Amino acid sequence: MSGLLFRDATVVDGTGAPAYRAHVRVAGGRVAEITAEPAPAARVIDADGLVLAPGFIDMHAHSDLALLADPGHLAKVAQGVTCEVIGQDGLSYAPVSDATLASVRQAIAGWNGDPDGFDWSWRTVGEYLDRLDGGIAVNAAYLVPQGSVRMLAMGWDAREPTPAELDRQRDLVATGMREGAVGMSSGLTYVPGAYATDDELVALCEVVAGLGGYFSPHHRSYGAGALGAYAEMVEVSRRSGCPLHLAHATMNFGVNKGRAADLLALLDDAIAGGCDITLDTYPYLPGSTTLAALLPSRAAEGGPAAALARLADPASAASVRRVMEEDGSDGCHGVPVEWETIEISGSRVPGTVGRTVADLAASSGRPAFDVFRELLAADDFGTTILQHVGHEENVRAIMRHPAHTGGSDGLLPLAPGAKPHPRAYGTFPRYLARYVRELGVLSLEECVAHLTGRPARRLRLRGRGLVRAGYHADLVLFDPAAVRDTATFEAPRSVPEGITHVLVNGVPVLDGGRPTGALPGHALRRGRDTTPTP
Repeated sequence: MSGLLFRDATVVDGTGAPAYRAHVRVAGGRVAEITAEPAPAARVIDADGLVLAPGFIDMHAHSDLALLADPGHLAKVAQGVTCEVIGQDGLSYAPVSDATLASVRQAIAGWNGDPDGFDWSWRTVGEYLDRLDGGIAVNAAYLVPQGSVRMLAMGWDAREPTPAELDRQRDLVATGMREGAVGMSSGLTYVPGAYATDDELVALCEVVAGLGGYFSPHHRSYGAGALGAYAEMVEVSRRSGCPLHLAHATMNFGVNKGRAADLLALLDDAIAGGCDITLDTYPYLPGSTTLAALLPSRAAEGGPAAALARLADPASAASVRRVMEEDGSDGCHGVPVEWETIEISGSRVPGTVGRTVADLAASSGRPAFDVFRELLAADDFGTTILQHVGHEENVRAIMRHPAHTGGSDGLLPLAPGAKPHPRAYGTFPRYLARYVRELGVLSLEECVAHLTGRPARRLRLRGRGLVRAGYHADLVLFDPAAVRDTATFEAPRSVPEGITHVLVNGVPVLDGGRPTGALPGHALRRGRDTTPTP
């Protein structure tokens, strides 16, 4: 007898096909067989009444440091996630130089933290992936971050690259992909990536397309001008021939209430015209980012130190305030900042977490903009926020689209006392509980396909994303009547209920609802773990 047998499971295989009852045996890290009669096995798990599905794939995660600093990674293991896509929004930690690593660490400390004593010895994409291979609980795929590439090639300047600088960027992207990245991300409201023109993005995407990857942009706007920003990315995809995956494809802010249909019509027209497009969303209303992200991109030119100097200068600060509060900052998606929607979720400044900027201003008798700039300075750009600007009807409409996949956009800042968005701990069970069982927005089979088989196709993973004989045994077992998210905005680090077993590469990382401490995950690399370019 060998392996592990899930006896009498209800198999939801990730294709969208109807569920069926079967016995599934795992051996040698793979699904060995799926049978009508149980096969002998060294261990048998009674799965009667439970659903066995492929492990969930988080198409938009910010676990770039969390995977290394806390490799047991309970936030995702407990959700049934077996693969995350990191390197998102154009800013991450490879490729870097000594100088740009210091800048990146400061710029995205609000996303990921900046732990003391951490080993930052890598510099290239390949070296970073090697670090992941040293032992993590789940698999991870990496996107070359366009903003980090631009920073390495030409600093923080808000200008077009010279021909030599553009060639340098293209070389950096190609090298990162040859070292194992599966595509490229951009953060087009985050500097310095936001300074890229469409021609620059097309030139980089041509490299990505030629190496079989995809482009995943955080668009220039999710508020005023959102449809134009989506259309811009479709055109970049069309011109470059690069497959497009739209990151956290929401329609937020008051100007977009009820306008999801406009976005979906735009995408349907592009897909009908031959564009290869997918998207991801999270099943919540508020968004989350850094407080510094609200700054106009011009005010952030030169990096955090230069931005803080501008904010300390009265005349410059007055100009920044006018853009943010009256005109609409590109950092706030073209919409004037509504301070009552900006809740501090992580900060080293005592007494601020859980309060809005408007509340902090009212209680101190200071203008909200002054509170904003003082927080940035006191926290060295490390403040994280929740932004309460979503619309439920848009969330439901977009998740129904056949190109949709699931992505938590989960921030896992390592600073003590932080209250991250609950999506970091609750995204995938929330899909199953609220939008399948309670609301019926998706059937169980449809939802699982959105969270497994479809993202595996976008990533072009070889032998993953389905419950199928011969496939890698990345699996989740859950009770469809009991699975639910328990993470809330008040208690965001609460693990879900109803998920009993999770296997990564055939090894249990959650067993009977308890983490095992096993670290069977590794970097999923372009070429080694993906299918060839068609």
